[in-house]
Amino acid sequence: MDVHLMTPAELLHNAAVRTVARYLSKSGCVDVRIATDGRSLGEGVDLSYVRDGAARRAKVKSDPYYGTDPTLIADRSLPFYRADSRSYALETISDAGTRAPGWALTSEADELLYLFLAITSTEVEMAALVAAPDDVFFSRLPVERDELHALPMSPLRSWLSSTQEAYPARPVTAGPRASWIRLVPTADVAGAGIGVRVLGSVFARARG
Repeated sequence: MDVHLMTPAELLHNAAVRTVARYLSKSGCVDVRIATDGRSLGEGVDLSYVRDGAARRAKVKSDPYYGTDPTLIADRSLPFYRADSRSYALETISDAGTRAPGWALTSEADELLYLFLAITSTEVEMAALVAAPDDVFFSRLPVERDELHALPMSPLRSWLSSTQEAYPARPVTAGPRASWIRLVPTADVAGAGIGVRVLGSVFARARG
């Protein structure tokens, strides 16, 4: 897809998948592959990789709600820098018209790699960086802070299926369709005992 036709959410997702893939490669994983328009790795799967001889598939979720600077948060020209929410945004309905379930309930991935990513770029600047080669993208993307969480998909799905009504549903418009997400505090998911791993900041390692 032409990056200039991408929505801010698509640009952020592209940046997150690229960052996570590079981080995995630099962390000892091999055969890291990114799903593209011409390659399907499974429903709700963004990348695959092999670690210690075991093949894994992952859903990558990007989230810009990780900023801390009030001035930058208030700047509406920076769509990739929002106030830290300390919540996961989990899609439970992918199409409000058909009520089709969202990726949080249907993904075939083994794990959810959830990347909080506060970036001080405008939409135009981000599009140019997403279109750039890796050396430019990783050297110039202005990431203020980031944090990667790894959540096992099967227990997350089971837990969310039985608890989602306890959390507020929010509509999200992506192109011609609207989906619904549940905002779930990270502390609640950690306390559910499903095995969340907080991997910390990964962009600097991906850049290096």
